Amino acid sequence: MTSARIAIGFLLPAVMLVTAWLLVPLVSELPSSLAGIRTYGVYSVLGLGFVIGIAFRRGRVVLALLMLAAAYVCYAVWLEGGLAGFQARTVFAALSVFVPFNLAVLSLIAERGIFNIYGVQRLAAMAIEAAFVWWIVLTNKTELTVWAYAPLYDTRWFAESPIPHLGIIAIALSVAICLVVWYIKHSPLDLGIAVTGLAFGIGMDGIATPNFFPVFVVAAGLMLIVAMLQTTYGMAFRDELTGLPSRRALNERLMRLGSYYTIAMIDVDHFKNFNDTYGHDLGDQVLKIVARKIAKTGGGSKPYRYGGEEFTVLFPGKGIDDAIPYLEALRKAIAGYKMALRASDRPKRPKQADRTRGAFRAAKSVSVSISIGVAQRTENLATPGDVVNAADKALYRAKKLGRNQVRK
Repeated sequence: MTSARIAIGFLLPAVMLVTAWLLVPLVSELPSSLAGIRTYGVYSVLGLGFVIGIAFRRGRVVLALLMLAAAYVCYAVWLEGGLAGFQARTVFAALSVFVPFNLAVLSLIAERGIFNIYGVQRLAAMAIEAAFVWWIVLTNKTELTVWAYAPLYDTRWFAESPIPHLGIIAIALSVAICLVVWYIKHSPLDLGIAVTGLAFGIGMDGIATPNFFPVFVVAAGLMLIVAMLQTTYGMAFRDELTGLPSRRALNERLMRLGSYYTIAMIDVDHFKNFNDTYGHDLGDQVLKIVARKIAKTGGGSKPYRYGGEEFTVLFPGKGIDDAIPYLEALRKAIAGYKMALRASDRPKRPKQADRTRGAFRAAKSVSVSISIGVAQRTENLATPGDVVNAADKALYRAKKLGRNQVRK
């Protein structure tokens, strides 16, 4: 993931968190006629996210929203009046540990939907946590609460925070885990869960300030909703295997092209034979490699996966002569790329004694090539569909004339 994509990914969460911070005093100054916003605003946002999560079958989001709702109920019942009593301190400490812990788990586990055995198991695990806290309160286990608040490091670091050290560690680890998962998977939902944990932690830190915690719970809920919509959009308009925009995204882009553009159709040569010889797993790896190369074509190009082993590259605002040098460079880069194959007798985990230099080199390497057909919008090719068809015909000529070449 590039630094630019990381910065863009953090832009919206940063804006939402700063906005929440600025809204706290404004919410406190609302007139009595608008007091309902303070009372029902949190439930409205979380309820909206809950409905969308069920509609989109996002079990992880639904559970995260349920946790935020439960935390807000705890705030309204025990915490809004302060943290002086045993019950309030116990509930506060439990929230600071269990909510971040559960968010980290939700980020690590796979999406399994809602109304099934997986949803029941995950909900049951959270119910056990709640029952444990309730047991501490009912049986007056003050020693457990005292233990939870015991300092674990130099108290001067976080002297002003009401969150126990155990909770601070849980929040920091949760956010870190979620960010690592997001960095690996590139999923907006995992970033949304990370920001939810961060917003929750900020809200807990300012629990003594009126309306501080509710405003940041709203920010966390909104972040989950936005992340859920971003993820759903990505599933609809981005190819899962290659990460390139899908054919649906291509069709929408074609409707917005101007009057001067070039379209290239790309096909991996002999891909069916490659799959039959080396297997679909290696075939998928080839498609990923080809997609990465296509994404770096340059020249203002816009790459898409058309379907199967076919790709499309748009050159908005460029003529065919401008596009061909970039396509030739792409063709050469792919043809020159060597993929190592594992030797059939190579052990999966060689013993340390056998790990000598060159002892387990690949049996051989393979490479693939691509054929490219390219066409430009003209008076005779007036629509994007006409240009695509012309590029397809040029692609067919490239294959007929020997493959691994660019034709117009």
